[in-house]
Amino acid sequence: MFSSLLIILGIFVVDQFSKFLALHYLRPFRSIPVVGDFFRLTYVENRGMAFGIDIENKVLFNLISFLAVAIIIYYFYRFYHQKLFRISFAIILGGAAGNLWDRLLHGKVIDFLDFEFFDIHFSGGGLLFWQFPSYTLERWPVFNIADMAVTLGMILILITTFIIPSSEPVLDNATREEI
Repeated sequence: MFSSLLIILGIFVVDQFSKFLALHYLRPFRSIPVVGDFFRLTYVENRGMAFGIDIENKVLFNLISFLAVAIIIYYFYRFYHQKLFRISFAIILGGAAGNLWDRLLHGKVIDFLDFEFFDIHFSGGGLLFWQFPSYTLERWPVFNIADMAVTLGMILILITTFIIPSSEPVLDNATREEI
């Protein structure tokens, strides 16, 4: 349990410190090239969710965020005996805590990592009753350390679930209490 708490706290602290540095040393919407045009530091305030998608009802958005964290905590304890799952959920919790903290205290999240991405273009179209506009992605949306942690944790869960077979059975609460 101690190592999981260290992972959660470590990611939270690194995320908050990196956002502090971005807030104090970067200017809004101005980029600093780090590796040419491929990687830049660009200060962006994100008041929405992932990729800057705006949510009008902030109270509902925060409630959904709390629910998501509660679900992650549930699965953290549910799969606690499986080391890679435990590490994966700890990484996700560290990132989720960093962004949730910012949203609750400041009403926004600071993003600053800006990467070039191969050009993707989706032509508009429809599927059943839904119509989709065309969309072009030339750069990956600006993100932060917390976003990286959540993504890494999800990738580890997918690898653990679908690629690495587990010989450890999933324990229910009754079995866990007997151990």
